[in-house]
This record gives sequence, structure tokens and C-alpha cells, in this order.
Amino acid sequence: MISLNFGFGALEAEFWRWVFLMTRIGAGLLAVPIFGSASVPAQVRVMVAAAVAALVAGWTNAQPPAHLISATGLMAIGGEVLVGLTLGFVLQFAFAAPVIAAEVIGGGMGLSMASTVDPHSGSHSPALGQYFTVVLTLIFLGLGAHLQWIALVVKSYAAFPPGQTWLGPERFAMVAGFASDMLASGVVMALPVTLVLLLVQVLAGVLSRSAPALNLFSLGLPAGIVAGFVALVASAPMVADRMEDLSATAIATAAKVIEK
Repeated sequence: MISLNFGFGALEAEFWRWVFLMTRIGAGLLAVPIFGSASVPAQVRVMVAAAVAALVAGWTNAQPPAHLISATGLMAIGGEVLVGLTLGFVLQFAFAAPVIAAEVIGGGMGLSMASTVDPHSGSHSPALGQYFTVVLTLIFLGLGAHLQWIALVVKSYAAFPPGQTWLGPERFAMVAGFASDMLASGVVMALPVTLVLLLVQVLAGVLSRSAPALNLFSLGLPAGIVAGFVALVASAPMVADRMEDLSATAIATAAKVIEK
């Protein structure tokens, strides 16, 4: 086996330990919605991962494999990446629920053509999706959920030390079940506004049948947009509560992932 050794003794061993600990943290930061967005420079993510890894190195006794450039070492690195990505994707599913709700609402309001570039993924997303994402980000940060997630990443070194990072099928099934719950949460967030838009469209259809001279498009589209915005304002407290539950559920699911 090949060992990385440049002749600096204990200092070099501590350096490679620090770099190895950055693997799990860096993979998690790459997957989470806030730090992993395209607008965050890679240098910032590396510096944050290095700072957290320095704290982990002082708080835990996690040790890298004796030989990094070997089959055992590469498998250990792959396990670190697996744990970090899993913890990060739990938050990705939580942040995807409001975007799903915005897709449904925007389609009913006729705002599907109004799209912007999503700073998280770099792809196009509806304008309402950007609004919901910003609100969820503020709630997530306001609750301190990002600090709780970082604490879970640190605790994961005790639950899954290097070399013992296989999560098992039951934890992958848990993450998949959480994704289905987030899909249902997105539908629940969009349901009140969608019902109002349905009533408006039915009323516009009745008016167009009773008075054929009326233009359905000139009447229904403005009415749908106005009714949609009114319904969004009226349902804002409910949406905020759902987003708070999303943040709490995401952190709770991430905590269950690292439970023994």
C-alpha cells in the first residue's frame, strides 16, 4: 500500500487527519441548499469546511486510515462523502417542497412564464418559487437550524466513525420517505390558493357562457392573478407555519439518520 509521507512526522499526520475530516463536512456543505448554491464561491465552502474540521479535530478522536492512497483509504473517503451528502440532501428535500407549491400556484395564476434563475441550482424556476425559497431561508436561519445541522454533522463522527460509515438500507428508506412527505407538504401549501383559483376559473367560465360577448382570456387571467395574490396574502401565516414545520422536520430527520 502507498502511504502519503513527506517527512514532517506528527505535524504531517495531523494535517492529513484535518484534510480527511474535511471530506464529510465539505460533501455536506456541497449538498445543503444555502452553502451549496451556485452563488456561494467554492473558496468560501472550503474555508467553512476547514474551520469546522479544525473544531472536529479538537473535539473528537476521529482518525483517518493509515494509508489514504489504498483501497481501504478510498473506501473510507467514499463513506465520508456518503454520510455528508445524505445529511445535506435531507435539507434539499425540505427546500424543494415550497418550489413544488410555487409551480402549482404559478400554473393556476398564469405565471408559469415568469421564471428567474435559481441561485441554488443555476436553473430556471418560477418567480413565486424564488419568493417561497427566500421566506424558507429566512425562517430556517432565524430558527438557528443551520447551526443544529452543523452540530449533527459533528455528532455523526461519533455515530459513524471513519471506516464505519455504511448507513444501511433502512436509513436510505427513511430519507426516501422524508422526500415523499415533503411532496405532500408542497401540495398542502399550494392547496388553499389552488382552491381559490379554481373557484375564480369556474366563475369566469360561467360568466363566459352566460355572456358570450365577454372575452374569457381578458377576464379570467387578470381575475386569476388578483385572486391568487389575495389568497397568497391571506394564507401567508399558514405557509409560514408549514415552513417552520419543514425546518424542524428536516433537522429531526437528519438526527434520525445518524442515530445508532
